[in-house]
Amino acid sequence: MARVSLIEEKDHPELADLIAAIRSGRRGDLLNIYKLLLHAPRLAATWFEHFNAVRWQTQIEARLRELLIIRVALLNRSDYVIRQHVPALARAEGLSAPECDALADWKPSGFFDARERAALAFADEMTRGGEVSDAAFADVRRHLSERQVVELAVLVGSYNMHNRVFAALRIDLEPAR
Repeated sequence: MARVSLIEEKDHPELADLIAAIRSGRRGDLLNIYKLLLHAPRLAATWFEHFNAVRWQTQIEARLRELLIIRVALLNRSDYVIRQHVPALARAEGLSAPECDALADWKPSGFFDARERAALAFADEMTRGGEVSDAAFADVRRHLSERQVVELAVLVGSYNMHNRVFAALRIDLEPAR
């Protein structure tokens, strides 16, 4: 059970415009994270804007983005994010169920190319210790432009924040569809 009550749309007509914007960017849904964040409307709005930018306005292609989101969620043991992304969002971005399963222990897997492996190693180091070794950075730099490296670091950092907020507030899983 969430540690903070969920804001119900019907009880807060003053939030109607913000809720409509969130729904429009989330396939018509008002997810539990937003029902919690709406206690602080400006944070809810900036969270929404930030994650839309991280997900849709970068040069990190969709498949790699989903690989990283799922891997960071696995490392953080975030059932909420995993359930939101696997299988529906992952499949929509070209990931198969076996590829998603392999992310739990990706190194021996044959599913991922050198570019994806470099980004996964970067994400692992950033998530586990906060820092990235020179070797992991050099490897990712062989595959990504400077802009993409910045976007990669922001993506990984953002989803680490996402997972930590969920854990701290014990956000409830969305109902199964």
